[in-house]
Amino acid sequence: MAQIIADDSKGHELSLFCVPKHYEEDLDSVVIPNGLIKDRTERLARDIVRDMGGHHIVALCVLKGGYKFFADLMDYIKTLNQNSDKSVPLTVDFIRLKSYSNDQSTNCVKVIGGDELSALTGKDIVETGKTMETLLRLLNECHPKLVKVVSLLVKRTPRSSGYRPDYIGFEVPDKFLVGYALDYNEYFRDLSHICILSDTAKEKYKV
Repeated sequence: MAQIIADDSKGHELSLFCVPKHYEEDLDSVVIPNGLIKDRTERLARDIVRDMGGHHIVALCVLKGGYKFFADLMDYIKTLNQNSDKSVPLTVDFIRLKSYSNDQSTNCVKVIGGDELSALTGKDIVETGKTMETLLRLLNECHPKLVKVVSLLVKRTPRSSGYRPDYIGFEVPDKFLVGYALDYNEYFRDLSHICILSDTAKEKYKV
């Protein structure tokens, strides 16, 4: 079950958090503070380890927006492996999907990498990121034993296809979010918190 951020949530004032000076004028508010992200990620890791049992997990990270969440999730799973009676074999791989032009999601999903997806055949996969349906079609061609998707964020939007991941961190309003590796034209990945991007910033960083 996801933690729900309400549509009318105004988030938290920027002045309450440490935000890079060069971004202060570009953000409306902090929607999800870093500490809350970490705590929720730890809970997801516990759920995944519990559900996977002793199966070998191939954890596939969707770059670039998923790399921070993926790294933290893997750290929590490794900690659980080291400090509990049950553990899961774990290997990692990476793929990149590109589906945004400025702040608009396009109908064209570019898959960059993934030449070795055939190596995932017969393995359980825990996967992080967005634009999953295209990637899932590719993965299923390799006949994996089981595919599970974990996503930090799911956006409530009328543009949704209706697909929902198996594990969800937060369900969020239909606003353009940046930070914690989520970007706008490659900017804002270095924010620790997840924030709402201001309309003026969309013009400022538009390409």
